[in-house]
Amino acid sequence: MSQRKKSQSKVQRLMHEDDDNDEDVTVSQITSTQAQRARENFTSDQIDRKVAEVVQFILVKDQKKIPVRRADIVKHVMKEYKPIYSEVINRVCRTFDQVYGFKLMEIDPKNHIYILINKLEFVPGMCPGKPKTGLLFVILSVIFMKGGVVKENLVWNTLKKLGVDAGEKHEEFGDVKKLVTEEFVRQKYLEYVKIPHTEPVEFEIRWGLRAEHETSKLKLLEFVAELHDQDPQSWSQQFKEANAAAESSQRS
Repeated sequence: MSQRKKSQSKVQRLMHEDDDNDEDVTVSQITSTQAQRARENFTSDQIDRKVAEVVQFILVKDQKKIPVRRADIVKHVMKEYKPIYSEVINRVCRTFDQVYGFKLMEIDPKNHIYILINKLEFVPGMCPGKPKTGLLFVILSVIFMKGGVVKENLVWNTLKKLGVDAGEKHEEFGDVKKLVTEEFVRQKYLEYVKIPHTEPVEFEIRWGLRAEHETSKLKLLEFVAELHDQDPQSWSQQFKEANAAAESSQRS
């Protein structure tokens, strides 16, 4: 690709991003009075269909665990229904809650980014036939048991002991390092963060926002304790944190 085409492509991307931001800003500026007036332009059946379209849009995104931006919902689904976004999204939340048993959660209020979480305390890795979630479960366990943040080398060494080498292509996972540092990060299960002032450059890995909301730390600790044939309370700090997280989840 020529330099000119690269420049044109970059400009086009920036223009699209600006369009999305404009859509999002417009939604934020809509007053309750404006929304009420706009509501009169649509029938109940029309709004029902729009709610169903938004639900379907989010479900499709969730198949790949891709966080959904409000700007994308507005741009691709809401369109002329934008003035009644709040009413539609509230009904979408109720639909996920009552029909699917999911919770639509805004994990980034500043940029208005949503994820779907399973209200049934999903624990990654406990689903037979899903090797990627099993791998993720191991990584989340290591991070949790080590205090919430670990250097990436500890993760790679742990996986290597399980026969998964980050430097080799795996028959089920493919490029393991790319899976962990890109796919799981994009899905908000993990955070992959550069450690300042390190030479050569080092990275650390933490739980991402989706993991914080989806994963039961108590069940995770119970699983680890079972592997070591010990009582979960043997790890007092983790036990305290897991119980606090469980109580917080029940309140929400």
